[in-house]
Amino acid sequence: MASKAIYTAVAVAGIAVASGAAWWLQKPKAPDAANATPSAAGNGNGANSGKPVTVEAAKVELARLSDDTQAVGSLRSRRGVVLRPEVSGRITQLNFTDGQRVRKGQVLVQFDDQLPLAQVQQSQAELSIARANQKRNQELVAQNFISQRSLDESAANLQVAEAKLSLAKATAARLKIVAPFDGIAGIRLVNVGDYLKDGADIVNIEDIEAIFVDFRLPERFQNKVKRGQTAVLDIDALPGRKYNAQIQAIDPLIDANGRSIGVRGCIDNRQLQLRPGMFARVNTVFGVRENARVVPEEAIVPQGGRQFVIKLLEGPNEQTRTTKRVEVKVGLRSPGKVEILEGLEAGDTVVAAGQQRVQRDGTLVTVVDLAAGASARAGNAKAAAPVAGASAPAAATPAAASAAPAPVKAAAAEPAAQAPLSGPNPCGVVVSEAPRGLVPVRSLSPAERIPAGPPARDPT
Repeated sequence: MASKAIYTAVAVAGIAVASGAAWWLQKPKAPDAANATPSAAGNGNGANSGKPVTVEAAKVELARLSDDTQAVGSLRSRRGVVLRPEVSGRITQLNFTDGQRVRKGQVLVQFDDQLPLAQVQQSQAELSIARANQKRNQELVAQNFISQRSLDESAANLQVAEAKLSLAKATAARLKIVAPFDGIAGIRLVNVGDYLKDGADIVNIEDIEAIFVDFRLPERFQNKVKRGQTAVLDIDALPGRKYNAQIQAIDPLIDANGRSIGVRGCIDNRQLQLRPGMFARVNTVFGVRENARVVPEEAIVPQGGRQFVIKLLEGPNEQTRTTKRVEVKVGLRSPGKVEILEGLEAGDTVVAAGQQRVQRDGTLVTVVDLAAGASARAGNAKAAAPVAGASAPAAATPAAASAAPAPVKAAAAEPAAQAPLSGPNPCGVVVSEAPRGLVPVRSLSPAERIPAGPPARDPT
């Protein structure tokens, strides 16, 4: 029993000693104030410790901004019609081929007109008899051989004969289908010998020298869109090409279902690259602002319904700058950029990243130029490229030199497809209703407002 108690006491003492040793080893040691390094003292916030805060900066630049919006539209012909006969008959002639260019007044389809032509000849004979009777009665009335009543009856018969001849000619003319305007014929749906009833489809005629694009915009743009403005089109069927359309008409009625307004633009299509029915992505440009002050959108710090930026001022030395929070008014937005209407001037520097590290005005900051680092890395990569190619055989150099002009030839041949067209624009001239300057989206001060040109002339 005594040995068992001794063992227990030794075990308890060992556990106590081990616990005390572990506590002593894990206890954090206070740094020596005399030996503390400046870097250890500056690990806190830069405003409290005195070490400058590292931020990224960007300058206020001047750029060209456009006030625009995107929509989807559909192309249609300037003039298009499906030819249909007004009377029933059998086709005897087809004077066109599928896809042929036709002229206004050209006879395209001829129906069997034997019976109408015979009626025309009969009417002409009746008209000749009526004219002879009228002339004879005039002579007899002058000699008082017949009464005036007989002369009046012959005059009425002459008018009836003339009306019958006009009716016979009109009936015969309906058996000829002519082109109502210049255009391109489509694919015919009939053949020679077919008997058609009135209203049956024959062929479509399309005038596509000018193409209309119809699209709709939300009702909030009704005060911005004007006749004469420009819309840029991207056609999915023709990737990489852009077409300019001039807005010609705006529907005065707003659709109650979609709360949108209809807009029609016209495109010069004398090269016949566009076809009716194509799908288009429309970018309507309401106006353009030149020399707009822009900053990266990351530099904007929203707070309580207002917009702020952190402006960088001169610091105590060349490596550091001081900060100042400035309220700004923003205008147009483009991908990655925001227009500044008030609060900054061109050339000012603002914090683009790291605003959360700046707690108050007057904070010392150090600007990190990421663009310079990226350009340096790019320069190193270009410098390393010739070194890597130095090990290649010298015989490869002439081959590379001979292969180099190939892209230049391809690039030189591309503008030939975009040669300017001669002659007047088939869309005509539209008097622009939009001001020369950008339609302001916010109220600007008189010093910042862009001149909109002379006042519009009163059409009255």
